[in-house]
Amino acid sequence: MANEIKPSWLVEDLRHLGVGYNKVEDFAPPPESSHGALFMQDRIKKGYHVEEVKDGLYWVTSGWYDCMFIRTGAGVVVMDAPPALGENLLAAIEETTDEPVTHFIYSHWHADHVGAAVIFGDKVKRIGHEKTRDLLERFPDPNRPVPNETFSKDATLDINGVKIELSYKGQNHCEGNIFIYVPKPKVLAAIDIASPGWITFRDCDSSENMSGYVDAFDQVLAYDFDTVISGHVSKIGGRDAVVEGREYMHDLVDYSREALETIDFEYFVKQLGTGKYRAAFRAIEENYFNACANFVTKKILDKVTSNGKKWTERLNGADVMTKHNAFYVVEKTRLERHHNGYVKRGNIHPPKFYF
Repeated sequence: MANEIKPSWLVEDLRHLGVGYNKVEDFAPPPESSHGALFMQDRIKKGYHVEEVKDGLYWVTSGWYDCMFIRTGAGVVVMDAPPALGENLLAAIEETTDEPVTHFIYSHWHADHVGAAVIFGDKVKRIGHEKTRDLLERFPDPNRPVPNETFSKDATLDINGVKIELSYKGQNHCEGNIFIYVPKPKVLAAIDIASPGWITFRDCDSSENMSGYVDAFDQVLAYDFDTVISGHVSKIGGRDAVVEGREYMHDLVDYSREALETIDFEYFVKQLGTGKYRAAFRAIEENYFNACANFVTKKILDKVTSNGKKWTERLNGADVMTKHNAFYVVEKTRLERHHNGYVKRGNIHPPKFYF
């Protein structure tokens, strides 16, 4: 809008030193199948949407963040408490049952998913992985009380006959991020892993371990589930959503290695010359990694995928976030995966990528 008054905090003049802004019209319209709870009238009016998935298990969403809870007949078990839901989560529970909350499960320690854990008071049992406990002890937050029951690998809760299986399969999105599986309704919470209908958020959701994050899709698919809850994106999904996410991640991994094995770092080094910019290696590194990210992004967005469609036709935001995910996977490939060899005595560099 030509006459729009811009806020004082909006920085627009950094040019190459900053990050540019885009017009929404620059991108493809997202698939309608991804819209989800963002457009549900009850969420717009109340600030949340709650619905029963099956057998007393409920999904609650603020539109951007979600979690789940289950009635056991002897109390409610809640899994995660995003601050974006906050006390609206209490309202959602009270809307569906008179049972008190007796158990709270941390999927992981991140504040955006469990930053309202305090709302359930001191009497609930708080359960999480031992790494979640360690991190919350190290970095205390009054709104994220430390779990008082922990486990190292696997644990099963049996509350009035309702079984809930907790499993830690190693670092993926972060240390201590667990899978939460409820066998009877066949519902699995794989928080910050699967993103039904959507591209994963930038830098693969800021995940700490790319290799573990990629493996997590196969770990999810090893469960006998009908519904997956991701913690984000305003939608629940099924197995096909996880398969779709796995395909996108494998494309990122394959094209990132191809970029590292194809793009010549020395091409950019030669641009330094011998004058006053001869030591400007950070500028050269910036161009090199941008070239890698652009290589991967073009490959991803040009590809006709397994169902005959392009990624922009399948996943919300594929054209917006792929460049960020490409940079992340390129960098993590360089750090976590083999380099196709190493410098041999008498040579300058090994075959293929070496940076």
